[in-house]
Amino acid sequence: MKKGTILSVDDDENLQTVISQYLEGDGYKVVTSANASCALERVNNGALDVILLDLVLPDGEGLTLIPQFKEKTSAAIIVVSGKSDTTEKIVCLEMGADDYLTKPFEMRELSARIKAVLRRMEMQVNNNDNESKSESPDKERIDFLNWTLDRAQYQVFEKESGTSLEFTTGEFQLLEALILSPNRALSRERLFELTRDGEFDVYDRAIDIQIARIRKKLVDENNEILKTVRGVGYMFVSKSS
Repeated sequence: MKKGTILSVDDDENLQTVISQYLEGDGYKVVTSANASCALERVNNGALDVILLDLVLPDGEGLTLIPQFKEKTSAAIIVVSGKSDTTEKIVCLEMGADDYLTKPFEMRELSARIKAVLRRMEMQVNNNDNESKSESPDKERIDFLNWTLDRAQYQVFEKESGTSLEFTTGEFQLLEALILSPNRALSRERLFELTRDGEFDVYDRAIDIQIARIRKKLVDENNEILKTVRGVGYMFVSKSS
């Protein structure tokens, strides 16, 4: 029984062979693409669970594929790149990537990252099913200030226009965790536990990066909604909607 289908996008044939053999031995179905055009065809033609994406491809920049993939599939995107620059990682996360793994890496770490994003996806599906069965519409939608957090759609909308703010799954989960604990400071470690799998690293800036992106989307430059609690983490400031 296959655990899921993985698309590996990389023009390194040797690495593709190693990844395919290891992950198939781990129970996954693996399909490969050596360039951007082939990758887009794969996304259009088959159901995928995870996409492993290299940033340097012979027919284009892998970074530009992230938003195109997000439009066509709900598969998690893990960037697998030789670029270790922090700015590059931030840009990938801002564009919607779910994780970033720097080459060279051990196959065990790659497998662990894949399992983590698949667990998060499964939790999302289960949460949506449970909410649809047991919660009223009022509990599925949380109003705050000028926005509505829709827990069924994993999205945030402007109240008046109904326009989606285009939150990524990670951004939504982080904002939801803060809103469900109003006026209570949550540490980065706690937020990491609530929204991500794996061991917390004090040097991991993923939470800070996502908070910055959420503030931009909520037009919260003055940090009036999401307060930074020095030495602790962040807090959602509850105000009347």
